[in-house]
Amino acid sequence: MSSERMVGGTPRSRGEIAAIHGLRRWTTKRRAYIWATAIVVFCGLAALVTTAWRARPALSVRNGVGTIPVGLGVAARGDLRIMIAALGTITPLTTVSVKSQISGRVTQIGFQEGQLVEEGDFLAEIDPRPYTHALRQARGQLMRDKALLENARLDLERYARLVKQNSISRQQLDTQVSLVRQYEGAVEIDEGNVEIAELNLAYCRISAPVSGRVGLRQADLGNYVQAGVESIVVLTQLQPISVVFPIAEDHLPAVMGKIRAGKRLPVTIYDRSGRRGLAEGTLTSLDSQVDPTTGTVKFKAELENRDLSLFPNQFVNARLLVETLHDATVIPTAGVRYGPKGPFAFVVSEDGAARARAIELGPAEGEKMSVLSGLSSGERIVIAGADRLRDGAKVKAVEE
Repeated sequence: MSSERMVGGTPRSRGEIAAIHGLRRWTTKRRAYIWATAIVVFCGLAALVTTAWRARPALSVRNGVGTIPVGLGVAARGDLRIMIAALGTITPLTTVSVKSQISGRVTQIGFQEGQLVEEGDFLAEIDPRPYTHALRQARGQLMRDKALLENARLDLERYARLVKQNSISRQQLDTQVSLVRQYEGAVEIDEGNVEIAELNLAYCRISAPVSGRVGLRQADLGNYVQAGVESIVVLTQLQPISVVFPIAEDHLPAVMGKIRAGKRLPVTIYDRSGRRGLAEGTLTSLDSQVDPTTGTVKFKAELENRDLSLFPNQFVNARLLVETLHDATVIPTAGVRYGPKGPFAFVVSEDGAARARAIELGPAEGEKMSVLSGLSSGERIVIAGADRLRDGAKVKAVEE
């Protein structure tokens, strides 16, 4: 009986065995479908519960059940400075590359690197001996030509008397007059040569042309320097000093209006972090054209630099005070929100409800901003925790 199987002692046909196996497979698939359906339903319920839980604070506030903790600020009347901030560069008023005006060997150095010097202080000396000898030679030439001129003048006086006596011809007198003039020209040239020699000798002593700080030495003792070629040291004027900073061309009308009115606009310099003030000065000039690549104009202010804290080419933050608004409504910048219709603020009423109110903003200074309309002095606004608020929500001040 190859086509039959024995189950529990009872023979079964092949058709019955196939039906039993099909029933088992259908039962397994049904169980898997039931489990998958149960998992999907569970995930959906979990998501619904999570959404409802997250929406619970807003719903409770809307129903007046709970309050939202927020930080509050107060709109106040005060002065607000309109300032233009820019990144500036410290620039010295004068930078001199000290060079020798004559050629020679450096015989003396009279400064220390980084030293502060005053105008006229001794810096270096060029070997003066060749120029001393040249001066003596020029003076000797002058003395000789002066003696010849004096003798020629005496002869001219004698010839003039002899001509009156008809003892000599007129031509001899004219020749003597010409000779006197030649000697006078020679004396004039000699006097110029003496002055040039004296000037060259004075150039042997190199002095500071301005007051300031000397840099690193660029010519050592004993070096031979050419006139106007090698630099001995670079001298930079530090007091006063200037700062150059670019301002957007949009601010030009306001600034130019103040300048034409004769007002001196103050400039304050801060370090790179913008927290520590370094110096104060006054706007002195501006560039004659707008930079087309950046749309800015370079401004220049002069600083006293009393403590010498500013160095040339130092990057600083410059703030130009254009105007001061007096008795303006001022609020913290953190209390300003922006929506599709423009800026607004959550104003807290006496019953503790936060109402969104449109406001018109004016100039800002740091963490303060002026309000042109929409708020009155003394009104409280939300400056922290406004992200969770809805119009009319109840709030509780945790910090004011």
